[in-house]
Amino acid sequence: MPIDNHPIDFVIYWVDGNDPNWQNEKSQYDTSIDGDKRVSRYRDWDNLQYWFRSVEKFTPWVNKIHFVTWGHLPKWLNTKNPKLNIVKHTDYLPTEYLPTFSSRPLELNLHRIKGLAEHFVAFNDDMFIIKPLDRTFFFKNGLPTDFCIATAISPPIKVDTLPFTKFNNVAVLNTHFDKKTQVHKYFWKWMSPHYGWDALRNLILSGEHHFRGFSNNHLPYSYLKSTYKDIWNKEFDMLNESSTHKFRNRNDVNQWLIRCWQLVNGNFEPIARHSKGRVFEVYGNIPDNTELYQTIINQKVPMICINDNDNIDFNGIKERIITSFNKILPEKSSFEK
Repeated sequence: MPIDNHPIDFVIYWVDGNDPNWQNEKSQYDTSIDGDKRVSRYRDWDNLQYWFRSVEKFTPWVNKIHFVTWGHLPKWLNTKNPKLNIVKHTDYLPTEYLPTFSSRPLELNLHRIKGLAEHFVAFNDDMFIIKPLDRTFFFKNGLPTDFCIATAISPPIKVDTLPFTKFNNVAVLNTHFDKKTQVHKYFWKWMSPHYGWDALRNLILSGEHHFRGFSNNHLPYSYLKSTYKDIWNKEFDMLNESSTHKFRNRNDVNQWLIRCWQLVNGNFEPIARHSKGRVFEVYGNIPDNTELYQTIINQKVPMICINDNDNIDFNGIKERIITSFNKILPEKSSFEK
């Protein structure tokens, strides 16, 4: 078995939706582009400092943090921290993909980041570590920790919704792999006891020759940089097209394709589906999100995702979330001035 002493990097994407220069550039393109342009896609919750505090306190073993940004930076960020690599879109995206206001080009091209380790974990800026974690939480035996659970995709209702992208991802997988063959090849990774009753579902569907979909959680995932290179070599046209879109598009594939490519190839170590954390949909008013605040304060799970939505008491909920984070992470990190 490989020894788990390899460097592990973290990658995080961040955008300051309040930046007037960014807003001006975005406005030059979004009037003529169809896609997902909701305010909740871009606005800043003013809690990024707690992401850095949590990484320093709960995962001090991290090798490098690659901070992906349009160009703006938080005023409090200590850019001289030796573990920090500031990566502007222009630093790693090919010119033909710029500018972009979609996360998909950013995610599909991570392997182009200069100095990125072979083993890395990708975070959105709404995903937080809230308790101490060992490096084996993300990688074991040199492979990403993950769960491979078959599912079916619900038909899309609107042309710009996520299910279209899921269909595109699965279509790519079915072009390259026969499901029955891959299940046989990596049988115990599909039938792992970690999955509980979901392993039975995998067994029932194991005779199918085509993939229909995979269960996922909107939480940080572990990746091998070599997986990116492999799929770009085999599916350049599809990934290239998705990377040229300025906004989310129904013809896109996304980072889930990279994750599923790892699963299908057996490049992962099985874990329980919900062992990494929990996703919270923020909605309504301050009292409607009490469980989220308590989960942070009591550190009930390893990681959380705080998924923004429209039509909420944004300012009120934002302050309560900040107050909750401050209960467990009151001290500044070395990433702050």
